Amino acid sequence: MVETLKLLQFGDSVFPVGAFSFSNGLEMAVEHGVVHDRVTLQDFVRTVTRLAATGDGVALLAGHRGAAAGDLDRIRRADEAVHLRKINEEMRVMSVRMGRKLAEAATRIVGETLLKKRIAESANGVPVTYPVALGVVFAELGVGEEDAFAAHQYGTASTVLGAAVRLMRLDHLDAQSILFAVNEKVADDYREVRTADLDDMQTFGPHLDVLAAAHQHTHVRMFMS
Repeated sequence: MVETLKLLQFGDSVFPVGAFSFSNGLEMAVEHGVVHDRVTLQDFVRTVTRLAATGDGVALLAGHRGAAAGDLDRIRRADEAVHLRKINEEMRVMSVRMGRKLAEAATRIVGETLLKKRIAESANGVPVTYPVALGVVFAELGVGEEDAFAAHQYGTASTVLGAAVRLMRLDHLDAQSILFAVNEKVADDYREVRTADLDDMQTFGPHLDVLAAAHQHTHVRMFMS
């Protein structure tokens, strides 16, 4: 029961890491008509969560396993793998800003953790990233890697849908219906990536990359990505 409560607290979409500031590319997708109704929104959310699973999700598992083994170097390498694969500036900012906030919050709430060491050394090296930090936190709290992966995927979908309610004519029940449908794929995604290593990380989503690049140059926007 205690582990479940910790999972709910740190995996909560309102945990103060600034996720509400980002739309994961949805703002530009709506502006360009790529997403314009419930069907296209669900397809978009599924695309984002699929890329999150094969990219950040792999790094999260590496961070979780590194923390379980007390291997700071493995955690650092996972952070580096995430950072190098964020080819768009906004997505790098999102990952690093949320990662640092999570690491700082965990250090304050939980106490001495491997994340405190990562924060200290990241000032002059590889930055802390959100998916890896989440994996480390959950490992140190005794939450299993499958549940940690699920929390990450849930949070990714929730971030997009939270933005959708503000960007589109979409009520909260439609958003919850999409979230329910997308969550049905989480177990399949975990089974696919659980044996992958950092070299297997895949982040190929050219359409999303183009939208994210265009978003950097807009003058008026609600979200940071």
